[in-house]
Amino acid sequence: MKRIIALALSSFSFAIMAAGGGDYTPKDPANIRMTDNVSLQNGAKLYMNYCMGCHGLQYQRFKRMGEDLNIPEDVLKQNFIFDESKIGDLMTSAMPEKYAENWFGAAPPDLTLVARFRGVDWLYNYLRAFYTDPSRPYGVNNTVFPDVGMPHVLEPLQGKQVLNEDGELSIVSEGTMSPEQYDESVRDLVNFLSYVGEPVKLKRQSMGVYVLLFILVFFALAYLLKKEYWKDIH
Repeated sequence: MKRIIALALSSFSFAIMAAGGGDYTPKDPANIRMTDNVSLQNGAKLYMNYCMGCHGLQYQRFKRMGEDLNIPEDVLKQNFIFDESKIGDLMTSAMPEKYAENWFGAAPPDLTLVARFRGVDWLYNYLRAFYTDPSRPYGVNNTVFPDVGMPHVLEPLQGKQVLNEDGELSIVSEGTMSPEQYDESVRDLVNFLSYVGEPVKLKRQSMGVYVLLFILVFFALAYLLKKEYWKDIH
């Protein structure tokens, strides 16, 4: 009984952490395309360059990602692995946890399952909702996740935003991307995180098509067989 109670409490605690950031309802759909391999590859590139330094993907392996996204091993080694990790290793953060706790107060969370418990629409809106706020430790805040405790690492791409009196966000200093390009890049990044949360999803969906076709053919054969057996009775 004690173990059951402990398990229930731990599950409840995890649910509370997963629900952090308020009851925000995403206003813009992510419209990700998990069948778009170019989008997934670009999302992986963005993640490795801007997110992997702090946030690991400890349940995913470099090799598995390369195979699923059709990234050759030599390209994977040269452009996606920036530390001493081997191609078969798990994609853990390069930042030691003890240092992360000293620098940030708490180690940045692993993001393997973030798309599954947050939702892709939430992530898409969150990554586009940072704005300048001098009162915050890193100089930014977020309309989706108020009092967010992380810097806006994609600011060089998006540029600086401010929150207007009417509650709308506007760019005051342009980044290297136009708003349309940035939104598309964020969509690719969210697409990649959705893949990481359930890598087998694409294979399961493709297999499901064949299963349904088999059931359809089997049903047709069964129906014709039934008619053949019962034709003399009816």
